[in-house]
Amino acid sequence: MLNTGCARQSPWQPGILRVNLGTEPPTLDWHLSVDMISFEVIQNIMSGLTQYSNGVDGAKLTCQAACAKKWEVLDGGTRYVFHLRDDIYWTDGKKLTAKDFEYAWQRLIDPATGAAYAHFLYDVINAREINQAQIKDLSKLGAKALDDLTFEVRLNKPAAYFIYLTAGPTTFPMRKDIVEAYPGRWTEPQNIITNGAFKLDSWQHEYKIDLQANEKYFGGRPKIDKIKMFMIPEQSTAFSLYQNDQLDFIDNRSFTTSDIAQCKKDPNFKTQALLRAQYLGLNTLKSPLNDVRVRKALAMSIDKNIFPKILRRQETPMQSWIPPVLTGFKQDSGIAFNPEEGRKLLALAGYPGGKNFPRTEVLYVSREDTKLGLEAIQAELKKNLGISIELVNQEFKVYLTTRKLHPPHMIRASWSADFPDTDNFMSVFTSDSGNNYTGFKNKEYDRLVEAARGELDNEKRALLYSQADKLLCKENAVLIPLYMATQCVLYKPWVHGIDVNALDIQNYRTAYLEGSN
Repeated sequence: MLNTGCARQSPWQPGILRVNLGTEPPTLDWHLSVDMISFEVIQNIMSGLTQYSNGVDGAKLTCQAACAKKWEVLDGGTRYVFHLRDDIYWTDGKKLTAKDFEYAWQRLIDPATGAAYAHFLYDVINAREINQAQIKDLSKLGAKALDDLTFEVRLNKPAAYFIYLTAGPTTFPMRKDIVEAYPGRWTEPQNIITNGAFKLDSWQHEYKIDLQANEKYFGGRPKIDKIKMFMIPEQSTAFSLYQNDQLDFIDNRSFTTSDIAQCKKDPNFKTQALLRAQYLGLNTLKSPLNDVRVRKALAMSIDKNIFPKILRRQETPMQSWIPPVLTGFKQDSGIAFNPEEGRKLLALAGYPGGKNFPRTEVLYVSREDTKLGLEAIQAELKKNLGISIELVNQEFKVYLTTRKLHPPHMIRASWSADFPDTDNFMSVFTSDSGNNYTGFKNKEYDRLVEAARGELDNEKRALLYSQADKLLCKENAVLIPLYMATQCVLYKPWVHGIDVNALDIQNYRTAYLEGSN
């Protein structure tokens, strides 16, 4: 249980917001982060060129000024010129300059960094070539500081979604002197230098992160003095703490499906549709899933309608990979529920009625609701195909390592949109993506996604993406889309101003507690 100190007159601690991260962030290096836990911390201690509006509809989110007070799109959409504010300071008092962006973008694309999101910058001139070690000189990247307050980016071709990238953590500025002075340790509280609404005050690993209000924040000092971010993986434990007024704000990480009915009665309970897809990634290189007939049989034999019934959060079942609100979505791009056809395909692959089907594992992160969903999938495959799959759970950090280095037959995964555009979903499964753990490499798929990136005609772009989606989900069955997730949040009556949107970015810079002003 959390130790909240001496008894207090009010049920909240003045000026202190208490939340649950759910688990330990694997890293706070925004070039190495690949998960929402790390990004939630990073988004509150850092600011980029732009930031997202507060819109709740993922298809309507827009970018607003942040470190850049304005920008120009020139040369037919192939050149962006960002003009920085002149009143932004790092937490050590040093002024932010365009050089901090130039260094950060070069480090992101440097193959020595090993950034999974390096491909985000592939539209920038020479980015792909540098990241693939065809060009050794990082200064050849088409992203340069023209002077202290002007940052220029040159693209190979127009990219309709490019501005969104400037609001995400991967493109945030970075201090070269700090990174190089403390290699491997620059994100620890005693070393890290940031420019966001809060600063990293303490990090008690596996227990709690404390963020302190940044007096130098260019957007004005936050109303909250401190955020205590606890790391409580057990949803039921976290919910009990919330009920005992030891947490002020919780989300899906902090209550089980059995708690939903009780939560919904609370006037401060809200549900937000997310651009977050839950799926099973299939290892196309590992037997028996290297046979496309087996992959299709699995996809045909899971009734997606079970998920909103057992998880109770208004999830939207998925057949295709592209979310319904984004360009290129077509319901028939994926494989429909058809267990009879699935049994035929499995028999053709040599496993009639599931006979002699080899031991097959599904890797997942230890969490109660995730396990519940997988147990339902397990039952579906047993009922419809006569096969058994083994569920293997791991702690989050270990899961990430296993997924990257030794991917099993199947991975229960979640993809949360980094920006509200179809490309963010489709680029996950390109051959050069650092987030593709399926072994799938397909030149035609890569060609379609690449063509769609540079297509400014929305109808043509939608057609290219829908063709790629069909190739991915229906023809090759590289993954089994499960459902679009929702975020359920519950906050105490004294909590106000938390920004929750379709990207599940929880910014606390506008939050305040009743009576804390």
